[in-house]
Amino acid sequence: MRKTLITCLLVGLTGCAFSSTPTADSTTVVVATHSSWAMDKAVIKAFEKESGYTVRIRPQGDAGELTNKLILTKDAPIADVVYGIDNTFASRATDASIIAAFEPKNAPKDVASRKGLTPIDVSDVCVNIDDTWFAAKKIPAPRTLGDLTKRRYRNLTVTPGANTSSTGLAFLLATIATYGDAWPTYWTRLMANGLKVDAGWEDAYTVDFTAGGGKGSRPIVVSYASSPPFTVPEGGTKPTTSALLDTCFRQVEYAGVLAGAKNPDGAKAFVEFMVSAPFQEALPENMYVFPSTGATVPKDWARWAPLPEHPLSLDADLIATNRDTWLATWRDIVTS
Repeated sequence: MRKTLITCLLVGLTGCAFSSTPTADSTTVVVATHSSWAMDKAVIKAFEKESGYTVRIRPQGDAGELTNKLILTKDAPIADVVYGIDNTFASRATDASIIAAFEPKNAPKDVASRKGLTPIDVSDVCVNIDDTWFAAKKIPAPRTLGDLTKRRYRNLTVTPGANTSSTGLAFLLATIATYGDAWPTYWTRLMANGLKVDAGWEDAYTVDFTAGGGKGSRPIVVSYASSPPFTVPEGGTKPTTSALLDTCFRQVEYAGVLAGAKNPDGAKAFVEFMVSAPFQEALPENMYVFPSTGATVPKDWARWAPLPEHPLSLDADLIATNRDTWLATWRDIVTS
């Protein structure tokens, strides 16, 4: 990534497919994102240097909160461009007509765009376990979704909420894909076994998970297939956690120009930038996701963060039709 970035800086970033000429009265691009946004400042500075735009990142909570806020403010958009709406919330955004029609020149070919939403990254939401914790306690680690309801794992699991977090919603969809119409029974058993539900991924992983860097007490967390490489200790050779690949649900995150944006030209330039090599190659080490364009990923990801060959999935139209009903049922179960 750094080699590509340095090359672009030396020869000019126009060849990186995201240059644009800002209008005289609008040189700032406001980007609404989810709370997990993280990107190397040098990558953003490179875009600013070539394009002439100044980027302002505005986190708006998890993906569900982000989408809802943009819908509520669509008559007076709070940003020019959005990043972080995923395939579990995409239909809600497009149905509300908050995304303008735009497709960048180098839009990914292997991951479908959705009515103005350009795929930026791909990841799989999976159950993650703290292998070190289970080894120390001499307890066999869980392997399947069904295992999480067993008594030996009581009070050990934490997940982001399905109504506030795209990660949590993806986990709910994984259980629906697995259990079909019987999914409410599964969730009733899961709650009875002490499942903790947090608002977002940040709290679940960094606060409650035993291997998340805080002082958490739960060694089972809903996170990503790409999370384990980031738990390799200093001087170590392998992660202290692992993802259960049979529990994974495929997630795609999108970017799009907001309808009614104050700076649509800047928004288009930024979306072009997000599918260029410098941004795409920086994604794995900054946001723990796979680039949508097939750009280079760190070598250790091939060993410690493989994407499952057959992730769980549901048809997008099925999700759009049933999401609100599923969420209402889910909410009743977790709050009862």
